[in-house]
Amino acid sequence: MSFASLQQLKTALLGRGARANLFEIDIAFPTLTTVDAELTGTDFTKNTKILCKAAAVPGFTVGTIEVPFRAGRRIKIPGDRTFADWTVTIINDENQTLRRAFNAWVNLISKGNYESQVKSSATGANYYQDITCSHLKADNTVSRKYQLNDAFPTDVSAIDLSFDSTDTLSEFTVNFQYHYLKAGNSTTSFATEKVDLAVST
Repeated sequence: MSFASLQQLKTALLGRGARANLFEIDIAFPTLTTVDAELTGTDFTKNTKILCKAAAVPGFTVGTIEVPFRAGRRIKIPGDRTFADWTVTIINDENQTLRRAFNAWVNLISKGNYESQVKSSATGANYYQDITCSHLKADNTVSRKYQLNDAFPTDVSAIDLSFDSTDTLSEFTVNFQYHYLKAGNSTTSFATEKVDLAVST
């Protein structure tokens, strides 16, 4: 690493640097997801923005294709782009509203009643939803936003219970799969900056 002055470092960080604890998660729940009849997907989306404790900027990988050549040598060329699983950590409220909401979402995909011959709860239910992960600046404006398209939960974790746990709130994680990723910023819409552009890294 080359030696730089303190002023150069401050300039490179634009005075502040991006903070890991400045973010907002917007999970769109399926319209058929309800809890106690009166709570709908819109309520769950609002609660998720407040109770989402941790998340991550989505990752991606470009695969490698190795082409054999003479004398055991191999040429490496870029392969397909794949997207990693995405996980959020949710703080659990006393009514376990979001826990029940995610359970209802999973129930749309696969019923928990194994005595039933029907595997999904709602015929034709659209369980694919879009999720937006926004990394914020110190002034609460969007620095960078990522949209996970056609996402759905695949794993809702256990909630640990213990007499030894004091002065803590219970929480759980939800793992999502999604088809592809879009990226943008506060002035660029997802439609104009697509994931296959070089500037989207």
